[in-house]
Amino acid sequence: MKIGFDNNKYLAMQSAHIRERISKFDNKLYLEFGGKILDDYHASRVLPGFAPDSKLRMLKELSDQAEVVIVISAGDIEKNKIRGDLGITYDTDVLRLRDAYISYGLYVGSVVITQYAGQAAADLFKTRLERLGIKVYTHYLIPGYPTNVPLIVSDEGYGKNDYIETTRPLVVVTAPGPGSGKMATCLSQLYHEHKRGIMAGYAKFETFPIWNLPLKHPVNLAYEAATADLNDVNMIDPFHLEAYGETTVNYNRDVEIFPVLRATFERIYGENPYKSPTDMGVNMVGNCICDDEVCKEASKQEIIRRYYDSLRRRLYGICTDNEVFKIEMLMNQIGITVHDRSVVDAALKRAEESGAPAAALELPDGQIVTGGTSHLLGASAALLLNALKELAGIEHERKVISPEAIEPIQKLKVNYLGSKNPRLHTDEVLIALSVSAATDPYAQKTLDQIPKLKGCQAHTSVMVSSVDMMQFKKLSIQATFEATFEKK
Repeated sequence: MKIGFDNNKYLAMQSAHIRERISKFDNKLYLEFGGKILDDYHASRVLPGFAPDSKLRMLKELSDQAEVVIVISAGDIEKNKIRGDLGITYDTDVLRLRDAYISYGLYVGSVVITQYAGQAAADLFKTRLERLGIKVYTHYLIPGYPTNVPLIVSDEGYGKNDYIETTRPLVVVTAPGPGSGKMATCLSQLYHEHKRGIMAGYAKFETFPIWNLPLKHPVNLAYEAATADLNDVNMIDPFHLEAYGETTVNYNRDVEIFPVLRATFERIYGENPYKSPTDMGVNMVGNCICDDEVCKEASKQEIIRRYYDSLRRRLYGICTDNEVFKIEMLMNQIGITVHDRSVVDAALKRAEESGAPAAALELPDGQIVTGGTSHLLGASAALLLNALKELAGIEHERKVISPEAIEPIQKLKVNYLGSKNPRLHTDEVLIALSVSAATDPYAQKTLDQIPKLKGCQAHTSVMVSSVDMMQFKKLSIQATFEATFEKK
């Protein structure tokens, strides 16, 4: 639970740097926002002290100058693409993000449907947004994108796209996920603005990789693990090294596309305002790390968690062997194994001793608590209850949930809801604990410990149900699971 990142320094430094970048252009800057604005949990895990909504708070400090444009790919609408962390489709997330930004006091100007080629689902979504009173613009697929620069930067390329009407100096272009067309939207606007006599600027905000940390720093390697499915690779920015003699870090897609961007800028502006991909960035995260060792250790744990998640997804057939092998390679580079995650061995040892599924959790003080399977509770539910009792200072033998609270839930599950397993899941044990707390002060004291579980590490010896997995997320417990089923 140690802090390695100065969040207040970041908020002040980042907003000041963006204001400075706006001033370098014709008081109009299109800022491509990579990653997540609203809930950047990856950053908060590898940079302890970074608040998941830090970027949103930073933008709030610029709210008098900024407006938000949300882009979504027509192809993603057509495919019903889902955000893995939230389990909702990209089109639903557009509405969620819009509401969230507005609730923070940000102005959301419009939604742009990109890569449009007549998709019926995109037409329906556009109609839905317009009925809600939301401005919608359409950008089209361009043959030969992104390399056919003469066609792209012409009236038959960007010129066919709708011009997005904006009213603020800073236009933040964001999306539910990668591949939505944020960069193309920004560059299209530069073309249209130039035709209107405005020399608008473009900049990129990517939290990771952190350009002023070493290439093989654990924080940057954790980003590679997080994007293993995209096959992103961190690399030295060769353009920056050539132009300035300085070593900075970027990732392969930005480096590969830079010659095309340079040609695009030259065709629009007549000159290129940037000498390297690093020049385009405005990220100040690397300047706000206050304890490098804490961030290194947190990043190593994140890589192990990503490894377990890739094993889990491979078990379900939604992940390739290559993704697993890539993260294994990263672990080898940094010299770590799954046994560097202390809860792993604790859970496996308890499972071996009991001959049944088990789980382990590390408390804020470093103590490890375990939970096993019984006729009343599943391993995850038992773990949660044991951890809360330990935090409350209540002896293990004392019952904090009365049988009168458990039996009706089991009866409901088996007799009326058709479940073959009478054992309580984590959500059900919390409900039972809440019921008991009405009459038992020990149960209430146990219940009061729930906030202390935030950020704790946990591991289970088998795959858990989707209910237990979601409950770990809701409690902000960073859990991993052995990629094996309890039953076939």
